Amino acid sequence: MNLSYRFPADLLALQQERDRTYTALAHAPAGTGTAALRRALVLLDLRLATHPYWASPAQWRTGAAELRRTARTHTPTARSAA
Repeated sequence: MNLSYRFPADLLALQQERDRTYTALAHAPAGTGTAALRRALVLLDLRLATHPYWASPAQWRTGAAELRRTARTHTPTARSAA
């Protein structure tokens, strides 16, 4: 099945923020305030999964991988950044 996704700018921005937070957590030495990063990551995951773009939980499960791929390669334009 070949599905085509067009993600809203705010959803892409959430995924990119989640990726940055995950990277920061992965590189943080143990015992250096990682609890705040873990909490932020959980909150971002929740916001991603419950974003209005996903009409149902099944759509989140099928579209999440494509969202991650798109967010890694997406460069905000003036129009999508606004």
